[in-house]
Amino acid sequence: MLSVNNLTKQYKAGQPVFQNYSHDFRPGTGVGITGPNGSGKTTFLRILSVNSFPTSGEVLYNGINIHDKPGSYLEHVGIVHDEESLPQHLTAAELMEWILRNRKRWSSESEGRIREVFNRLSLDAIDDQIGTYSTGMKKKTQIAAALILEPALLIMDEPMRGLDRETRQVVAEELKRAKSRDTLILMSSHYLDTGSDLFDEMIEFPLKNENQNEKQNI
Repeated sequence: MLSVNNLTKQYKAGQPVFQNYSHDFRPGTGVGITGPNGSGKTTFLRILSVNSFPTSGEVLYNGINIHDKPGSYLEHVGIVHDEESLPQHLTAAELMEWILRNRKRWSSESEGRIREVFNRLSLDAIDDQIGTYSTGMKKKTQIAAALILEPALLIMDEPMRGLDRETRQVVAEELKRAKSRDTLILMSSHYLDTGSDLFDEMIEFPLKNENQNEKQNI
């Protein structure tokens, strides 16, 4: 489904963030990404979400290079960025409708589905502008936006940040629900202990040299 082949990223010559890293990911798998700040976790996830290009190597989704055909790839992906990136003048409900209509997934059942997702995440004030939301509400909105299309792949960088423990447990249950539909989940978080049974494998950053030249299979 998703294959990382000989991936290298460097910003300065001779100082790669990671080098010649290869990995195959299967549907229905939860992958936790750990490591200290600055170890390359966000850089790796940004490449997988086509927000950054590798220095060398490639990422394939169903055999297609994601950086050659990003539009086709992103149709199957839900993303939660580490930094908040939401349209401030839309409401949460308007954002969900825009996403569904943009992907040609709007139907007579969509309003009910939006309310269902919001209710499960305990997201209130959904008809207020996102710019008025607290940090936690904005993070919930990002998560709802990633889940609403039931994507084949979820890429999540610190999705639990700004959430209380109870809400983190709710999000973990939502991710388990997605995983049961064969969604591949790649997630970095300082709260990987929350819902730890979500994860089938952990990838630790910085990536160790001895693992970078060897193809790993989940």
